[in-house]
Amino acid sequence: MTEELHGSALDTLTTWAPPTPGQCALREAYLGFLLAREDACRRACLPGHLTASAIVLTADASATCLVHHRIVQAWLQPGGHLEDDVSLAEAALREAREETGLPGLRIDPVPLHLDVHPITCRGSGPTRHFDVRFLAVADAAAPSVSDESNDVRWFGLGELPDLFDEVHELLALGVERLTHG
Repeated sequence: MTEELHGSALDTLTTWAPPTPGQCALREAYLGFLLAREDACRRACLPGHLTASAIVLTADASATCLVHHRIVQAWLQPGGHLEDDVSLAEAALREAREETGLPGLRIDPVPLHLDVHPITCRGSGPTRHFDVRFLAVADAAAPSVSDESNDVRWFGLGELPDLFDEVHELLALGVERLTHG
């Protein structure tokens, strides 16, 4: 991973206008973490590391494509670790493409939401993911299942499976941005 990604993450979060005071406070914590840790974008950073994900919606905001994560055993937005990406948005787009197989995904480069959650990554002990979440838009093409998922499918927004509260919040933010700019 390059210094370019670290610098890009700092720029992205510095210029982002969080939607709530809680998200503003979390952004400041992310910025402090990035300033304190040159390795904050690397999976090997065991106190925690940045990750990127994207809530995938149809252009008319009527459906979302979710993945049933093999390890977490829950329906989630696609996302994961940063690799040789140039930006957080590029990482979120790459992960969404890899995990859904959807053609023509388009990403909004402005973050929607931040979330920190404890997790055990493969090959390491307990850590934290400092997830930066984006909005991706796709045509309702048939998705394909990756090695990381049990299932991938489209859900109408009125027919959602059981979801973590933060996924509901992310969906609401994505629909709001897509329908009201």
